[in-house]
Amino acid sequence: MLRRPLMRTHFLATVAAGLGLLVPAIPAWAHHSFGAEYDDSKPVTITGVVTKVDWENPHIHYYVDVKDDSGNLVHWKFEGFPPNMLRRQGWTRDTMKPGDTITVFGWRARDGSNFAHSREVTWADGKKMTSGPPANTGGN
Repeated sequence: MLRRPLMRTHFLATVAAGLGLLVPAIPAWAHHSFGAEYDDSKPVTITGVVTKVDWENPHIHYYVDVKDDSGNLVHWKFEGFPPNMLRRQGWTRDTMKPGDTITVFGWRARDGSNFAHSREVTWADGKKMTSGPPANTGGN
């Protein structure tokens, strides 16, 4: 009679251990390749004002308000390299701040939304920094 509860306890412990190993891998499953999300035949150059910077893994994201040809405000979202790669290139959390006027070169999302992967950022003072991979490299 003691066997059944003991077997069930062992089974539940094994399942819990397996889930414990899988949960940390979930972000890796969600990670995407450049070509899956962005179209390297659709380069964009956008000039606007930074409204927000999310400095987090697996990639930084920053948001830029841009005035279109009609003077309407258009919100763009850009993805860049992971924070550790940006740090190796000289970036810090304070390199780009809300209120900065920047020009971003990158590639538009395949879905045509105002979302793009940035390659290079140029600040109003002319300073330029790489923020993401070249297109067609398969980089993430």
